[in-house]
Amino acid sequence: MTATSEAAAGPTPAPAVAALDVHHLRTEFRIEGAWHAAVDDISFAIARRETLALVGESGCGKSITALSIMGLVPRPQGRIAAGRILLDGTDLVPLAEPALEKLRGARVAMIFQEPMTSLNPVMTVGAQVAEALVVHQGLSRRAADAKALAVLEEVKIPSAARRFHEYPHQFSGGMRQRVMIAMALACEPAVLLADEPTTALDVTIQAQVLGLLADLRERHGMAMLFITHNLGVVAQIADRVAVMYAGQIVEQAPVHAIFANPAHPYTRALFAAIPRLDMPEQDLAAIPGRVPPLNAMPTGCRFAPRCPLAQSGCETPQSLVELSPVHRVRCHVASGARAAA
Repeated sequence: MTATSEAAAGPTPAPAVAALDVHHLRTEFRIEGAWHAAVDDISFAIARRETLALVGESGCGKSITALSIMGLVPRPQGRIAAGRILLDGTDLVPLAEPALEKLRGARVAMIFQEPMTSLNPVMTVGAQVAEALVVHQGLSRRAADAKALAVLEEVKIPSAARRFHEYPHQFSGGMRQRVMIAMALACEPAVLLADEPTTALDVTIQAQVLGLLADLRERHGMAMLFITHNLGVVAQIADRVAVMYAGQIVEQAPVHAIFANPAHPYTRALFAAIPRLDMPEQDLAAIPGRVPPLNAMPTGCRFAPRCPLAQSGCETPQSLVELSPVHRVRCHVASGARAAA
């Protein structure tokens, strides 16, 4: 198939009914008196009962994307400089803080990376789950406690009625993560942002959490943005994948296409860095260098200084190019090779 430019092809096709639709989002931070983009012109859409995995190394802008959607970019050193974030058709970017407070936890919710620092150590877990129901749904304390208990049971907290009155330090890492999920789901949001929810969990608990999230997504009809650097996790939970590097989406496709035929050199490098259990004598691959800092971004392809395929043309800015109606890549080398084939 002949590759066409992003300008000719138009924006990435959105799902038929998008619960979350992000258009050309740019989030900036002030460094030494100048604004620099941590998230640079990214677009994606997620339908109900769909999971989009946002993948990349630490420092690529994944968490800032989620914080931008939640309206939690720290001010005054950070700002959303451009773009739209449509939640069921409502643009969140121009909303004032009181309006955003009504939506956070109600229509859009987030599971943060570290449950021990995200939970309040001096409040019982039951009170923390019930608080969202009191604030957003106006329930009485008794009604909120009853519904909070039901949610804790739904996320499979053992002996939930007894543990309802315990504190976060009395829970294991996996159980604290379930409490975070319960808090996020209490008001049945349309969109769930899961920021590396399986980080630091052992593989058994990780599998349980992934299964739980997939089950709850189907039952509640949520759209889910799943942020991770673990491609093994992506294979288990995602419908589509957006690979992010240095604030840009460099490849976007259905999960089966990414795993069967990754196009961008960065995506390929991420796969090469995964240890293979069936190859005991393998050499572990590593990506040389590091993600560039915000105030020292390359002028052309941002991955070029680390890329083994870099060549003439990589010094110019790259656009997302269509390899197929559902597969796009930000690399003239990859798109040119596909076009030649």
